[in-house]
Amino acid sequence: MDIKKFIKLIVIFCIFYFIRYIEYIPIYLFNMDAHNLSEVEKTFLSLFANLCLLLILLTIYKKDIVKYYNKLKGKHLYTFDASLKYYLLGIFLMVVTNLAVTLIFNADGSANEKMVESMIDSSPILMLINAGLVAPITEELVFRKAFMDSFPDKDLFVISSALIFGLMHVVTSATSIGTFMYFIPYSMLGLSFALMDKEQNNVLPSIFFHMMHNSVLVILVMAI
Repeated sequence: MDIKKFIKLIVIFCIFYFIRYIEYIPIYLFNMDAHNLSEVEKTFLSLFANLCLLLILLTIYKKDIVKYYNKLKGKHLYTFDASLKYYLLGIFLMVVTNLAVTLIFNADGSANEKMVESMIDSSPILMLINAGLVAPITEELVFRKAFMDSFPDKDLFVISSALIFGLMHVVTSATSIGTFMYFIPYSMLGLSFALMDKEQNNVLPSIFFHMMHNSVLVILVMAI
């Protein structure tokens, strides 16, 4: 393992985790009540933090992203077809494990999912931008690009990337063992993203499928 790249991973992961505190800047500037935020304000603050994170990550990985894009030139359809099987596998495993967690732990859904649905209901356009476009880029650069760079053993990259991705979607919102166990379905989706990036040695496929996945889900919630 390259120690410098591993330290870089730790730094990037810390930025990802603590970027939420930058939300206090607009809270202060616009005199918001931090203890009594509306759903619209929460969505705005989340988008602000994600945009700041995106700017940081694009600055760090700008050259790599250009290299990845050039690598895909003329091979977009092939890359889509090669990655689609992993996405479909991830959706299947996500549905199966989601049902298993619900039945075994008598849980009624992921707390993170409910929070996102509430934010979509209050600010659909902001959430389409935030969850559908911005978050997939930042999450894939953190959980796939940074992890892929740090672990020469690609199987270890796939497993660690998937597990940490899943855990980060429940660790701050879980209120019981049942809601915590929803990290498994999230990990299955993360597994599919990691597998497609491993095969292509490129983070752009997972960014595309993650954006497509989240955007479709946001639109479905908006339509219901």
